[in-house]
Amino acid sequence: MDYENKDFEICHDCDRGLCKRAVGRQDRQLNTYDWLADIPGNAMSTDLVEVQFKHTRKGYYHNVNNIELKKGDIVAVEANPGHDIGVVTLTGRLVKMQLKKANIKSPDDIKRIYRIARPVDMEKYREAKSREHATMIESREIAKRLGLQMKIGDVEYQGDCNKAIFYYIADERVDFRQLIKVLAETFHVRIEMKQIGARQEAGRIGGTGPCGRELCCATWMKNFVSVSTNSARFQDISLNPQKLAGMCAKLKCCLNYEVDNYVEAGRRLPSKEVILQTQDADYHLFKTDILAGLVTYSTDKNIAANLETITAERAKAIIELNRNGEKPLSLQEDGAQKATKATVDLLANENITRFDKAKKKRKQGGKGKQKPAAQAEKQGQQQPARKEGQRKEGAKPQKGERQAARTERKEDQQQKPRRMPQEREAQPKAPAQRPENRQPRGARPQNDKPQNATE
Repeated sequence: MDYENKDFEICHDCDRGLCKRAVGRQDRQLNTYDWLADIPGNAMSTDLVEVQFKHTRKGYYHNVNNIELKKGDIVAVEANPGHDIGVVTLTGRLVKMQLKKANIKSPDDIKRIYRIARPVDMEKYREAKSREHATMIESREIAKRLGLQMKIGDVEYQGDCNKAIFYYIADERVDFRQLIKVLAETFHVRIEMKQIGARQEAGRIGGTGPCGRELCCATWMKNFVSVSTNSARFQDISLNPQKLAGMCAKLKCCLNYEVDNYVEAGRRLPSKEVILQTQDADYHLFKTDILAGLVTYSTDKNIAANLETITAERAKAIIELNRNGEKPLSLQEDGAQKATKATVDLLANENITRFDKAKKKRKQGGKGKQKPAAQAEKQGQQQPARKEGQRKEGAKPQKGERQAARTERKEDQQQKPRRMPQEREAQPKAPAQRPENRQPRGARPQNDKPQNATE
C-alpha cells in the first residue's frame, strides 16, 4: 500500500465517545450536549434551531431557507425591529424538547433565520458590543438622579444597534416611564426593560461555586425553582445561612437536587419520638444516617451516653416487640451484647525512661585550661618526669591522701599556741592604706595619732 500518497483523516472525537459535533463550542453558557448528533438525518428531522445571544438569553427560530447549519455557526436572525446576531447552539430533534422546557406554545414567538452572518454584519455587531459598558454606567447615573430604587445590572445591544435591552433588579415595583424617555433621548435607540432576579444576575455574571465548579445557573440551568429550608432539613444539613447561601445570596439551587432521594430514604427510618425499651435500659434516638439506613440510640435524652448503632429494620422490630409488651435483652440482633473494645496499652513494650537524658560525666579540668605538657611545649620547656607514686599536676587527690591531709592540719592547729584576748587588744591595728591624693569624708589630719596608738 502506498502510504506516502494516501490522505489520512484526522479523528476529532474526544474521550469517552463524545462526538465533536455533539459537544460543540464550550465558550457558550447553557451549552447542551447533543447526544443525537451522530444519528443520520437528525439535523433534517426539523427546521427548528436554537440560537443563543449574550450570556443566558436564548431564542428558537425556523430555518425556512434550509441553510446547512451546525453547532457554532454565527447567524443573523429576525428581530423586532431589524435583525440580531447569535450563535447556533443546538439543531435536530432535541430542539423540540427544549421548546417544552422554555414553555413556548405560540407559533408567533418563533421567528426565522435570515442568513449566516456576513462581514458587514459582524462589524456592526462588534460596534454595538463596544457601547454596552459605557451605556450601563451612564444609565445607572440617570436612574440615581431620578431617585429610582433599582439597579441596572447589564445592557445588551441588538446586532444592528437599533435596540437596547436593560436588565435591572428591584425589590419593589418601579415606575420607570420617565427613565425610558430619558434613556431614549440620550442613546437614540429603542429601549426595552427586563426585570431579573438575583439568581438570573448571578447566571449572567458567572463565577465558581463552593463545590469548585462553574455555577449551575451560568452553565445549564435556565428555569429556576423556589428553594426552601425544608430541603436542608430533609437532608439533615445544619441551618447555617452562610453555608446554605450561594453566590447570589439566596439558598443554593443544588439543595433541591437530592432532596427527593432523602425524602424517600427517610420514610424507611423509625420515628424520632419513639423510645426503644430493653431489659437493660431505655434508648432515645441520637442521630441518623439517612442514606445508609443506620440509627444511633443513647441511654440519655440530652447527651451521648452508651451509644449503640443499629439498622432501621432492627429498630422497627424492637418497636413492634414493645407494642406487644415484650422487651429484648439488648438492641443488637438476637439479644447479643455490644462488643466492647479492649483497651490498648501504648507503653506495654516500651521503656518509660527512654526519653530521660543521661547524665554527662564531668571531664577532668575546666574549659580553657591547657594541659601541663602542652604549656611546656608552648613555652619551649620540657616537663620533668614524674617520680613513682607522685601525683600528676592538676589531678584530684585520692581518698586516702585527702584524709591524711586533714589529720595533719588538725595536729598543726593543736600544737599552735593560742593568743590571749589581752594580747589581741594590745596589738595595734595597721591603718588602711589610701591614696595620697584622696581622703575619705571626715578624715583626720595627718599629724593626729591613731586612737589606739601607744607612746
